[in-house]
Amino acid sequence: MAIFNEFRDFVARGNVIDLAVGVIIGGAFGTITTSLTQDIIMPFVGWLFGGVDFSSHFVRLGAVPDGFKGSVTSYTDLKAAGVPMLGWGQFITVAINFLILAFVIFLIVRAVNRMLPKEAPAPAATPEDITLLREIRDSLRK
Repeated sequence: MAIFNEFRDFVARGNVIDLAVGVIIGGAFGTITTSLTQDIIMPFVGWLFGGVDFSSHFVRLGAVPDGFKGSVTSYTDLKAAGVPMLGWGQFITVAINFLILAFVIFLIVRAVNRMLPKEAPAPAATPEDITLLREIRDSLRK
């Protein structure tokens, strides 16, 4: 029972619960940024570059299996069939998704830091000569 009590105390700490909430919110936020990247930004980038769809760019590294029913130009079909591929277009999409997520988190942390009260700067240390003069003064008073 001691280990159960120790585990309960560990989970009851504020940091663990805060971390759990952060992971849950982060997962939900990740789906939002994935949608933002795939549904808004990447189509715009594709349109800007003449209809390029980055997710369909790949290099096939192996042979297509016999009896393959999908399209040999479809990254999704080939991946589902287990064909080894270098999906550089998908990597670009995921990298852009990460950069957007990192930038948004940066903006959130920046805003929170500006809202928090700033700590007063620590008082400057008293110069050594002033300290020595105070000690002499206090000695003379005795």
